[in-house]
Amino acid sequence: MLEEYRISGRRAVEIAASVERGVGSGGLQPGQVLPPMRELAAELGVNPNTVAAAYRTLRERGVIETAGRRGSRVRPRPVTTSRDAVRIEAPEGVRDVGTGNPDPALLPPLGPALAAAARHDGGRPVMYGEPPLDGDLARLARAAMDADGVPAGPVGVASGALDVIERVLAAHLRPGDAVAVEDPGWGSVFDLVPALGLRAVPVGVDDEGPLAGDVERAIRDGGARAVIVTARAQNPTGAAVGAERAARLREVLGRHRDVLVVEDDHGHGFADVPLHPLGGVTDRWAFVRSVAKAYGPDLRVAPFTGDAVTVDRVLGRLRLGPGWVSRILQRAVVHLWETGAVDRAAVARAYAERRDALVRALGEQGVEAHGRSGMNVWVPVADETGAVTRMLQAGWAVAPGARFRLASPPGVRLTVSALTAADIEPLAAAVAAATGPVPARSYR
Repeated sequence: MLEEYRISGRRAVEIAASVERGVGSGGLQPGQVLPPMRELAAELGVNPNTVAAAYRTLRERGVIETAGRRGSRVRPRPVTTSRDAVRIEAPEGVRDVGTGNPDPALLPPLGPALAAAARHDGGRPVMYGEPPLDGDLARLARAAMDADGVPAGPVGVASGALDVIERVLAAHLRPGDAVAVEDPGWGSVFDLVPALGLRAVPVGVDDEGPLAGDVERAIRDGGARAVIVTARAQNPTGAAVGAERAARLREVLGRHRDVLVVEDDHGHGFADVPLHPLGGVTDRWAFVRSVAKAYGPDLRVAPFTGDAVTVDRVLGRLRLGPGWVSRILQRAVVHLWETGAVDRAAVARAYAERRDALVRALGEQGVEAHGRSGMNVWVPVADETGAVTRMLQAGWAVAPGARFRLASPPGVRLTVSALTAADIEPLAAAVAAATGPVPARSYR
């Protein structure tokens, strides 16, 4: 029985509230094991079903997690604490290379696209009951997916990649189910999974994407019912799924056809490596492309596809919530695509030149760095807090790796968007001084 904090209550709602108070006050620490349900029921003088209901509520809220015979424990990170809170604010005079934002100079102006969208169809306003998906957006999105080898499937649109990922997971999983996630990986996914009452199973990553062996173990031993994969420009490491890795992953997933596969191709439009999709190897799958990084973070439009059941469930739930993504925004994206407002090859080349130059300069300084695609570079470090602090003292703000890790070793993320050629050498020298040379190793 817990000695530092005593759980109280007679009803399920009271017991759940008592546990939440303990977590909030620090009386129950992250990772701390809770009493078995029958033991706590005997202590409180209630029916074990009452405690079971309380624990179920806490799992659904993301406060605790249950690992089979190992029992229930407080989650390592409460879902009310966003990983975005683990950031370094750049003081005056300090260069910020930790934001993860695209280069504003590489984004198209949205005024002409929005004006053209407003004039579409003679300026007639969209009314209730009209189709939620713009036909031209669906056609162009599907054609681009076809060109990249994404399996056939119906098209939908939601408000960003994370919105699609959330809705797809909710369409198939129940609280307590396990989800295999890349580690290091996107911090927002690490927040989302427990917020849905799900359990994250970390999967190692190298420059070619998720390790196939780790995915196999996550499914076989970790009970993962879903796998989330970043196709390219992975945040924070820059990993991209290559042809060989895709073949290995498809082999693994083909042995588990009941597993849900969610692919995030947010790198479409600014990544300089080809796509090797995984969709279709399992019975349930989804593939999403956000336009945020290539066309602007405030343009909340993300076309997606998948198997018919998954897409239908997501669209059905959308109709019951927001209803649809603004047709004005959809038409604006169509205008941007049809007019070639973004030279994708030039944008990809601009990020690649900065990224590759930084990785090369760090290597010359004896610093291991990773950045195969996209706009981020990942640097493994021995002392994350010390490295971040020393970088600030040297005039650079970097993103702490704690935002992007579950079980993987420490590191820091550098975003190259704001860098010029003149910045590369000074930044590399500052990183080398802040971290010291490290032995070559994988960041898994």
